[in-house]
Amino acid sequence: MRITLDEIVEETKNWPPERVGELVDRLTEDLHASAPEIEAAWKTEINRRIEEIESGKVKGVPLEESLARARKIAGL
Repeated sequence: MRITLDEIVEETKNWPPERVGELVDRLTEDLHASAPEIEAAWKTEINRRIEEIESGKVKGVPLEESLARARKIAGL
């Protein structure tokens, strides 16, 4: 017997948020999956950026400053 989308929604309305989050993660896992070479390239890029920050080559921007810049650009 197949369960309908409406039945799934009704069933999950009473679930705790973390359980709903787990369901969403599992359902969307394939949508966000990348090819291994793309994952490897991102890992390399992340490690490069971490090294630049840790070595002092680049300086991070505080969150509030970044948000202020974004708001200014967006005209907010």
